[in-house]
Amino acid sequence: MPTGGLGDRPPTIEQLLAAAADEGRPLTSFELFPPKDEAQQRQLWRTVRELEALAPDFVSMTYGASGSTRDRTIVATEAIAQNTTLRAMAHLTCASQSRDELRRVVGSYAAAGIRHVLAIRGDMPGGPTVPWVRHPEGLANATELVALIRELSDFCIGVAAFPDLHPEHHDAALDARLLVEKHRAGASFAITQLFFTADRYVELVDRVRSLGSDLPIIPGIMPVTRISQIQRFAELSGADLPARVVDRLNAVAGDDDAVREVGIQLATELCEDLLARGVPGLHFITMNRSPATREIYARLGLAARGRQPAVRSA
Repeated sequence: MPTGGLGDRPPTIEQLLAAAADEGRPLTSFELFPPKDEAQQRQLWRTVRELEALAPDFVSMTYGASGSTRDRTIVATEAIAQNTTLRAMAHLTCASQSRDELRRVVGSYAAAGIRHVLAIRGDMPGGPTVPWVRHPEGLANATELVALIRELSDFCIGVAAFPDLHPEHHDAALDARLLVEKHRAGASFAITQLFFTADRYVELVDRVRSLGSDLPIIPGIMPVTRISQIQRFAELSGADLPARVVDRLNAVAGDDDAVREVGIQLATELCEDLLARGVPGLHFITMNRSPATREIYARLGLAARGRQPAVRSA
């Protein structure tokens, strides 16, 4: 792994991105979610160990709406940081939480040895189409959350980006301006919501660069492996799936194995397109299951690029 931290501190994601850009290689990372019961706990750790063997640059742990998984996120992220070779990043949302609650979470992350946070405004309970309501003692947006984290700590901070239009305001120019504001508030990189057309990612990057920001923007990738995911993905991404994606999946709708194969093919093709355009990394949304992600990883030849496992760190 590249070096460059202070003293014995391992390099941050920001430093890894800079080093990887010099080396001409993308970072790779995986998104996980905190388990809610013993069965999910076993599934998470099975996936963690399988993904650890791929030596990703980092993994992230999600944070439920309104802080609903706060304690589980802290515990799971700390366990990964302390018991694996993986660099762990915890998500943090400000929806339905006071400033004091958020300060306590940041303090809990710091006490657990976590040094990376993905700062997200978050959705209201009910999903991204539910109107946003600011907590009376809370923050208005992710920019304020980034600033709060920056005031409290020396964390390396990531933020969310939207290649497809944000489902709340449907304004591409505004999405870019907000991302630049988050950069200026102290964010070091961004990870996108899932999307299915490489051009949308490139257009977002171009808009951000035109505003004078060089913020690294990492694409978020999630394969469709079941027909039932199609509508849910459309809701999460803020845009309808392209007809070419839906048509290829629907053509094999009666065969679960074929649907999975087409979903992996589509995700691999998207990654190949993005890599050809020089993206700084690929962030795979795993849903705590690794087979599809590992298969895409292998098809892209990422496992053969010779990265060494990270030293144990946060």
